[in-house]
Amino acid sequence: MSSEDTSPDAVREGSPPSAGDGGTARPLPPRRLALLAAAAVTALALDLVTKVLVVARLEGEPPVRLLGGALYLVVVRNPGAAFSLATGMTWVLTLIAVGVVTWIVWIAPRLRSPGWALGLGLVLGGALGNLADRFFRAPGPMRGHVVDFLSLFAPDGSVWPVFNVADSAIVVGGASLVLMALLGREYDGSRTRDGEATRTGREATR
Repeated sequence: MSSEDTSPDAVREGSPPSAGDGGTARPLPPRRLALLAAAAVTALALDLVTKVLVVARLEGEPPVRLLGGALYLVVVRNPGAAFSLATGMTWVLTLIAVGVVTWIVWIAPRLRSPGWALGLGLVLGGALGNLADRFFRAPGPMRGHVVDFLSLFAPDGSVWPVFNVADSAIVVGGASLVLMALLGREYDGSRTRDGEATRTGREATR
């Protein structure tokens, strides 16, 4: 007989276990706050640096053709959402972005999934990058126009709306969150099937 106490009381006193395929307890994954922070800081830094560079060197200049015309660099001041959507709703978009940032900061200490941490970190960094423009660029706080400068296949955004690094981070981060949901991965490191197995086990003991 093992000396380890596996009684229900002992399990409750320790860290909350997650159910495995056999119904046995296993330790929780480590927290992923550092990964989220690293992704957010990287996305934010790249967005801020690229915007400063293009505004200083390209604003008022003809579009720069790259990759044989697959990509153009052209500075556009965007009052709308990502990819130049919802123009004329600048202050509403600012409030929505503040809400998204607040929610991510609130959930961050609970993250135990690397995929969720990476995805939310990219969304956080992208949202902060565009929020910086909303607050600190003309025409004023909460009404500032976001700097976009990446245009695909045409210099005027006629093929695809002009965007920036922050928009790209938000899209990639959002796509990774959708993938995590489709794979049944929860933000706390558990899987959907683990939760179903736990509920099935509880119903069987009733």
